Amino acid sequence: MADHPARTLSDLLPRLERLMGRIESLVAAYTGGRTGRTGRTGQTGQTGRFGEADDVFADSIAFRWGKRGGRGCLEPIVHPDLVDLVDLFGLDREIGILERNTRQFVRGMPANNVLVWGERGTGKSSVVKGLLARFAGEGLRMIEVRRQDLTDLPEIVELLWDRPERFVLFCDDLSFMEDESIYLELKALLEGSLSARPDNVLVYATSNRRHLMPEKLADNTPRFSPDDDEIHPQETVEEKVSLSDRFGLSIGFYRITQDTYFRIVRHLVDQRGLDMDAGLLRRESLRWLQRASGRSGRVARQFVDDLEGRLKLGELP
Repeated sequence: MADHPARTLSDLLPRLERLMGRIESLVAAYTGGRTGRTGRTGQTGQTGRFGEADDVFADSIAFRWGKRGGRGCLEPIVHPDLVDLVDLFGLDREIGILERNTRQFVRGMPANNVLVWGERGTGKSSVVKGLLARFAGEGLRMIEVRRQDLTDLPEIVELLWDRPERFVLFCDDLSFMEDESIYLELKALLEGSLSARPDNVLVYATSNRRHLMPEKLADNTPRFSPDDDEIHPQETVEEKVSLSDRFGLSIGFYRITQDTYFRIVRHLVDQRGLDMDAGLLRRESLRWLQRASGRSGRVARQFVDDLEGRLKLGELP
């Protein structure tokens, strides 16, 4: 029996809308941002797009890819969270590698896509945001792309062709389940698509997972279980690591030492001008650490936030 016409139309409309959006992006790439429909690429301001008279990439350094009316658009971030890399302790090696790669990129030299992985709260996102603060003056721009918007990567990339700036697509806290296919656009952009990637675009992703996808103990054991009916289990394992392998640089972030934790606390306390006895500060920070999930820069900052509030309320000497 043929599908109901109304149902068929409702299925086609989202696809047609998406196709029109990509066609407009292609047209914009070759016409300097001018299209026949206002509010897409011919103006900035509330639409977040760029045009000839008002170049959003000159006015802002940080952006996020959003959706308005079902269509993707670049939205300038008015108040970006710019981190000073000097404030990050215990990460000298990791920062050095990322700085060098980013310096190569902004200066037009070959550079790699980057996967930053590790335990929560270890400074992965802060380091990436710190790179924007350090290199924005050399033309670096950062676009935050959320996990659910990865299917728009071809459209985003087309907007950036032939721009003089250097763009990092920032995918924060990225991970996928085994049965998801949304990661395929990212995989194609990194390497393997028929379409070329412009020289002015790189992907920096952070994740708590080294390979971005869940791994099972069975992946590393011989396949002789009667419950395992897969004929070629090694192919599944290869598929899981194939995405992370496409990042030229994979940098692990690990839990900091207790001494580094105290250094971060002391630095934040001095930075905020808080007057507190060193012995009391150490005891209070240890007490906070006992209730926390582990040692990290995030836990140190949370402690100092609480400490500053208690001092201002007069709850501590």
